[in-house]
Amino acid sequence: MVFRIYRMKDGPREQFRWAAHTGGPAMVKPKDYEATGEIEAASPYAAWKALAANGDPLHTGDLLEEIATDASGSALHIAKYVGIEKATWLVPEPKPEIQPSSPL
Repeated sequence: MVFRIYRMKDGPREQFRWAAHTGGPAMVKPKDYEATGEIEAASPYAAWKALAANGDPLHTGDLLEEIATDASGSALHIAKYVGIEKATWLVPEPKPEIQPSSPL
């Protein structure tokens, strides 16, 4: 499997470090991350271990996106203090357009 690596930016990382642990998939904002490369590994934990061995470890809040080679879609994983858990991108809903009011 190939994983795309996303590093959390410094500002959001401080907020993430002090936030309470929640259950379920983490909701992450694309604007808080920078893509930094890819790694081939058998699993997210194998990628985590390989990055640590190469001197470029995942930090709490960093992401691994499993790049699908078929139509199954990609899976997103976040590094937390308790291990690696599932995550999903938080994509804000577009704001509705305000129609100008017609004069009476």
